[in-house]
Amino acid sequence: MTTSPARQSYVLGVNQAELDRLGLQHQLWASRTGALWERAGIRNGDTVLDIGSGPGFATFDLSRLVGPEGRVVAIDEAEMYVEHLRSQAQARGIGHIDVVHGDVQNLREVFGDSPRFDAAYARWVLCFVKDPEAVVAQAAALLKPGGQLVVQDYFNYQEMALAPKSAAFERVIAAVQKSWRDRGGDPDIGGRLPGMMRRAGLTVREITPQLRVARPTDTLWAWPDTFYRNFVPALEQMGYISADERAAFEREWSRASNDPDTFVYTPPLVEIVATK
Repeated sequence: MTTSPARQSYVLGVNQAELDRLGLQHQLWASRTGALWERAGIRNGDTVLDIGSGPGFATFDLSRLVGPEGRVVAIDEAEMYVEHLRSQAQARGIGHIDVVHGDVQNLREVFGDSPRFDAAYARWVLCFVKDPEAVVAQAAALLKPGGQLVVQDYFNYQEMALAPKSAAFERVIAAVQKSWRDRGGDPDIGGRLPGMMRRAGLTVREITPQLRVARPTDTLWAWPDTFYRNFVPALEQMGYISADERAAFEREWSRASNDPDTFVYTPPLVEIVATK
């Protein structure tokens, strides 16, 4: 079977299991994301670019926020996710969503250089691409004067931890980061974004950390749980961990999932709003 370009670049995979995980992830972050959009001033009638939209879970929320008077343009390189978004928009009868199949690192080729968006949004996208500065610069060029670039992405990813501390868990976290970096990504991209935004002519007006704790009895526990169920087997297949390391992690994770006294410090991220 030939591997698609999208599957090669998006290390977490393009498949039904990952689509389902992305939907759960969005649900668990929806309230915080909505609060960020509100602080950024995204409102009814705006035209918004959803960068790396995936299957479109944020796209639909943005479409409700901007209303029929506005427009959301979603772009993603994974054909499966693009087709899912298109079919869902059609099934729901939403006419103010445009869906584009394309590489977010080549926004200029798709949209040109003329400013046309009131806001652009990217969540957990820049950490995976090889040239995040190109994405930021081209997104900035597409913003109208006063437009907002709004980003949620990881910073200091290695601080993710299981409590009590676990060597098996820490080995997997190190392997996750290496797998991303080997594909050209950066799990600490948030620390580099303010400089990229300044060089693109934007003024950073907000940097807000998001630090969350998940316990086995919380709904948030499903966020790391589904990630590990999907990705730990892939880490073994790709050679980043051994079969013994995978088994040790799975034993430790199973134990933690049934221990009311444990918790996970989830990967830290930053929310950044920059204005043109």
